[in-house]
Amino acid sequence: MPWRELSFTLPSEQADSVSRFLEEQGAQAVTLRESGDESLFEPPPGETPLWQQVSLTALFSLEDDTEAMATLLKQRFSGLSGWQHRILQDQAWERVWLEHFHPIGFGRLWICPSGQQPPDENAICLTLDPGLAFGTGTHPTTSLCLEWLAQQNLDGLTVLDYGCGSGILAIAALLLGARRAIACDIDPQALTATRDNADKNQVAGRLECCYPQGMTNSQVDLLLANILAGPLVELAETLSAKVSQGGRIVLSGILAHQVDEVIGAYTPWFQFEPPMIKEQWARLCAIRNH
Repeated sequence: MPWRELSFTLPSEQADSVSRFLEEQGAQAVTLRESGDESLFEPPPGETPLWQQVSLTALFSLEDDTEAMATLLKQRFSGLSGWQHRILQDQAWERVWLEHFHPIGFGRLWICPSGQQPPDENAICLTLDPGLAFGTGTHPTTSLCLEWLAQQNLDGLTVLDYGCGSGILAIAALLLGARRAIACDIDPQALTATRDNADKNQVAGRLECCYPQGMTNSQVDLLLANILAGPLVELAETLSAKVSQGGRIVLSGILAHQVDEVIGAYTPWFQFEPPMIKEQWARLCAIRNH
């Protein structure tokens, strides 16, 4: 059946309260995404990760009055803007979804939506659908990490994915031969998505999910951290201590002009390779000093 769609932009700190209000008013679905080209804000542990501005889209039945709903929202909340109203005609939504998401290759590793297969029958396939948490392999920071993982021999390694999002890097490492992986995030939705994706890829038995404060003191052979430069610098000593001597660290979520700052924060413990730059984003790889 057709639907009425109401969309607008709002400050991120109001996202939860506005979403709950819309659901109470009969919204059939509420989705949030970043507004414009703003990068995902990944704060230090203990703070909530949110974009500064959020675009919200709500679906209502055709009988609902979205103009009246917009008026009600304006009366109750401040800082809302960019109002749009439209009618969505009924469609075969599964077919529409499949038209926009296709298998993506990273060497021998492919990220595939459910029900689709990579063109290479010998490829390692990671099944992943867009969901609650950030990370489907399309962003340059994630693809830089996946490309690196696909080129490595990970057999028998223990891996820590710090700031795991959807769990894509931890799950990829397990599919590529890692013995065990730890997926760590401050966002409970990220841990939920990671567990679901691990089940979908049949690696849940080798994956541990935890909050930063729940990490054990044991060291890992490989640490992956695709967050942002600020938190990476602040967490340099903490993350470095998690890597065993001779182990490796892969850092991303870093803009090209931030490379020197991040390297400087980790040089007491690591020897870095030249950075890899892609679309203004950087990936840093290093080996823990003996």
